[in-house]
Amino acid sequence: MKRKSPARLKRRLVRSYLTSTISITLVLFLVGILSLLVLNAERLSEYVREHVGFTLVLHDHVRDVEVLRLQKILSATPFVKSTEFVGKEEAAARLTEELGEDFTGFLGFNPLFSSIDVKLYAEYMQPDSLVILENEFLEFPEVQEVFYQRDLVKIINENVQRISLFLLVFSLSLLFIFTTLINNTIRISIYSQRFIINTMKLVGATRPFIRRPFVMRSISYGLLAGLIANAALLLLIHSFQQDFKGILDLRQIDTIGITFAIVLLFGVLISWLSTLLAVNKFLRLRFEELYY
Repeated sequence: MKRKSPARLKRRLVRSYLTSTISITLVLFLVGILSLLVLNAERLSEYVREHVGFTLVLHDHVRDVEVLRLQKILSATPFVKSTEFVGKEEAAARLTEELGEDFTGFLGFNPLFSSIDVKLYAEYMQPDSLVILENEFLEFPEVQEVFYQRDLVKIINENVQRISLFLLVFSLSLLFIFTTLINNTIRISIYSQRFIINTMKLVGATRPFIRRPFVMRSISYGLLAGLIANAALLLLIHSFQQDFKGILDLRQIDTIGITFAIVLLFGVLISWLSTLLAVNKFLRLRFEELYY
């Protein structure tokens, strides 16, 4: 019976540390997702702005060579990110797909004009800049009309700052919750070993000597949990990079590197601090207080 007791105790400790490691890993995984969200907030804002641009409606008599020349001129400007020519037939096909019926057959002709979709860089998507650019585009002889979604641009610009503030408050709140979860997980793990701490104290072990193995073990488990969480994040990015193309991909070495560093550092620091505080608490307790 005496031989089985240490083995049973060892299994309980292993299960306790395994449960703590899994719990910390899940929390650190959420920390990583939050870090990616915060670090890519500006990139997401730019992505949205750069997908709202101008439509330059061309005159019906414009030749293909003139269209190519106009596209080259536009692409050479510092404020244009990309251009796309949409011919009359292609525009009719897109509208037919949206309406679900062939309107050209009903009308007997194609009333649409060829156009060039112009996407601008994010820093130029401001109301005053757009007015100036609209007038510049109208100066081209091939262009008969310039169209862009003024209300949408206004809404985007007005809400970027609000969303950034909300994201900051939301991130701080989640960070507090994550810290509390890891702290409680480690405290419960240390609580299960409170009698071992008290026994070591009774036989004359110093406080630094008692704390050292708990702190080192907790740091190693925090580091392990961080590595597992980073591996899960890497798998997540790889799986969904096509869905978030232009916002997040594996080529963002700086963003991914910072995220991985945050996850590891957060896991190690919180594990170290929580273990230190928990062990110190039980070192101060008397034997009869360990039962409460």
